[in-house]
Amino acid sequence: MASVGSGVEEIRIRDANGAFRILYVARFADAIYVLHCFQKKSQKTGKLDLQLAAKRYGELMRERTT
Repeated sequence: MASVGSGVEEIRIRDANGAFRILYVARFADAIYVLHCFQKKSQKTGKLDLQLAAKRYGELMRERTT
């Protein structure tokens, strides 16, 4: 998901309860960071979900550089 940040990936899960997404970063040797998990309510990923993941990505990058 380049729209969220460099190296952000997405896991898509569909089951009887609906569609779910997990946005995460696995580009570091020491950890995998889950940025956001949510249930999809429509075909398009919500703007607020993408904004929240991008905000958390930015915070993570700032934290890792200090």
